Amino acid sequence: MGLEDSDALRVLRDALAPDTSGAELVRAFYTHWFALDVSLRDLFPPEMDAQRAAFGHALHWVYGELVAQHAAEPVAFLAQLGRDHRKYGVLPTHYESLRAALLTALRRQVGDAWTEAVDDAARQSLNLITGVMSGAADAEEGPAWWDGTVVEHHRVSRDLAVVRLRLDQPMHYHPGQYVNVHVPQCPRRWRFLSPAIPAESDGGIEFHVRQVPGGLVSTAIVNETRPGDRWRLSSPHGGLHVDRGGGDVLMVAGSTGLAPLRTVIMDLCRYAENPRVHLFFGARYRCELYDLPTLWQVAAHNPWLSVSPVSEYNNDPAWAADYPDVTPPRGLHVHQIGRLPEVVTRYGGWGDRQILICGGPAMVDATKAALIAKGAPPERIQHDPLSR
Repeated sequence: MGLEDSDALRVLRDALAPDTSGAELVRAFYTHWFALDVSLRDLFPPEMDAQRAAFGHALHWVYGELVAQHAAEPVAFLAQLGRDHRKYGVLPTHYESLRAALLTALRRQVGDAWTEAVDDAARQSLNLITGVMSGAADAEEGPAWWDGTVVEHHRVSRDLAVVRLRLDQPMHYHPGQYVNVHVPQCPRRWRFLSPAIPAESDGGIEFHVRQVPGGLVSTAIVNETRPGDRWRLSSPHGGLHVDRGGGDVLMVAGSTGLAPLRTVIMDLCRYAENPRVHLFFGARYRCELYDLPTLWQVAAHNPWLSVSPVSEYNNDPAWAADYPDVTPPRGLHVHQIGRLPEVVTRYGGWGDRQILICGGPAMVDATKAALIAKGAPPERIQHDPLSR
């Protein structure tokens, strides 16, 4: 029965469950794959923990969808994954060795439960996974990546930087999407960033980056990036958006989570009429609300936009004096003190709004939970995948 045998597929899904056994399976897969083709190791970062976790999570989800006999979403996901993997230099022969290594790892993990039916389901599912990825990559006519030059780097706070690039060729992306970025200071390490401006015909693109404790890439971008650096970007992902005919909008941005929402807002400025948009922009300190002057300018010319600044603390630290003053002119909503989830839900559940939340995973989870507790329908809430 193969792909129609839900019981056999369930055995494979359970073997990939994100616990100790699933992690061991993925680790064994990569060990065997690199042994089959030693050239593959140079395509991956030195530290493999995040790579293994992401791959295991993706496979577990795909097999869960196959168990449920859902084909459309996993096929679309695998096709995008194949197109995106072109940036690593993945070749058709790599998919052949991947299939062989994963089959071996699955068989060893399943052990005595490996029946003829499970073998048939494994072979057919792996043919599907590698076939869709390889076929989509081969059929894609667009570039595998976009190269660009850093033209500006502004340190706007102690651990925040705004970086502007000029791409060698323009990239088309929808407002609210994100891209995978590679910087020269961190070879073979890719990180997702959201453009902070809509796509430009001359290849201009801007990113807002906050240094994450222990994060090699974010630390390099904030502290070491200089004009002239060459970056590489992969194809865009994500579906964060505003339906202009879908009613008024609530946006909640934590720190550099502002970037994708800022892009959506700037794109809306192209239209004469828009739904009302209320943006809560939050940070730890007032001085970290780095883009308030720009938001004030946009709101001053677009009456459909309201902006509420929020900080957890009322007073700035001493180091704030070393960076630009971000206090906007009078005109924005009154500055509020508190954590974003509590401040936003003081006004109710916003259940009649389209809701977009961007920021760190903890903030997104807390804000989403607080809004749902206040009555906001979960299906009205959008946010990017927290494990991207």
